[in-house]
Amino acid sequence: MILEMKVPSPGESITEVEIADWLVQDGDYVEKDQTIAEVDSDKATLELPAEASGTITLQAEVGDAVAVGAVVCLIDTAAERPAGDAAPAPVEKKEVFSAPKEEVKNYAAGSPSPAAKKILDEKGMDVASVQGTGRNGRITKEDAIHAVPSMGTPTGERPVTRKKMSLLRRKVAERLVAAKNETAMLTTFNEADMSAIFDLRKEYKESFQDKHGVSLGFMSFFTKAVVRALQQFPDVNSMIDGNEQVLFDYCDISVAVSGPKGLMVPVVRNAEGMSFSDVENEIKRLAVRARDGKITVDEMTGGTFTISNGGVFGSMLSTPIINPPQSGILGMHNILQRPVAVDGKVEIRPMMYIALSYDHRIIDGKESVGFLVAVKEALEDPISLLMDGNAKKALGL
Repeated sequence: MILEMKVPSPGESITEVEIADWLVQDGDYVEKDQTIAEVDSDKATLELPAEASGTITLQAEVGDAVAVGAVVCLIDTAAERPAGDAAPAPVEKKEVFSAPKEEVKNYAAGSPSPAAKKILDEKGMDVASVQGTGRNGRITKEDAIHAVPSMGTPTGERPVTRKKMSLLRRKVAERLVAAKNETAMLTTFNEADMSAIFDLRKEYKESFQDKHGVSLGFMSFFTKAVVRALQQFPDVNSMIDGNEQVLFDYCDISVAVSGPKGLMVPVVRNAEGMSFSDVENEIKRLAVRARDGKITVDEMTGGTFTISNGGVFGSMLSTPIINPPQSGILGMHNILQRPVAVDGKVEIRPMMYIALSYDHRIIDGKESVGFLVAVKEALEDPISLLMDGNAKKALGL
């Protein structure tokens, strides 16, 4: 019996996937539930398990875009499991000698098509510098698109590598451009003195790790500070749907993390009801799954506000881009010892620049600045504003 394996639906809004890698060869015998391929959707990389045991025949190549529900391989369930792993006997190859072909010159050789000539003119490139791949050496539109202007007189070998972007990477690029073009995005900045959080982490880090099995990091403080600010400024926790503004009574916080396939944004759901240890454990779980390529579409769907931490890469200041259809994103940055004025005196404090990018169509300057000030206040006085005056109880110690 021949079983047709079709692409399952990774999520409600996803209509196609891309074959990222085949983990088996054409003609291999596969076991049921064995992972046979990795497929990229526009949100995550997913594993494709075999639906039955048998000999597999591949119906798609690596890099092919395949519609959800399309057949990607056939499994012959009547095939017998091979007895051993002995390699097949080598097939003797016969050499075939052919007379060298005479080079035939044609008037089309080196001549660009009209579309190709237009592109080369726009690039300011000489036709003679482009090698044609079309019939009889004609320069095609694709040749012109891929042609790179000379960067002066080359010395020695200067290799250039081209690779196809994954479906996930292309989707991220598309969404980022859309966010810039379709929103009235502005960014407001502030800075926060991280001394109080440094002191809390120094005092309770070890006991927190022993009790909860996870480190007391900065993300739990930022998540709690963001939740508090969203509750004070609900317009930031909203999005546009046609001619309506949708406000959320819950806080699903998207956390931007860097994965092997690119930027991923898993969601910490109902963060308003989480403790410090809950937040740290959930962020660790999601980050590990994203790093290992095991994150699911459901874990990255939704989210009402995003936190992006460029500080882990050394960024001092940036303007984060909104994660549509959300209306706001908070950018964290690196912490530097800087001189600041405190009660008329100059002191060295651990300072962090923080940035809020927001959609000015539904968030006014008053709300955006007030939101960022509320985050700053919570970070600088976490015991009073985030812990109800009792740090040990809030940390579950």
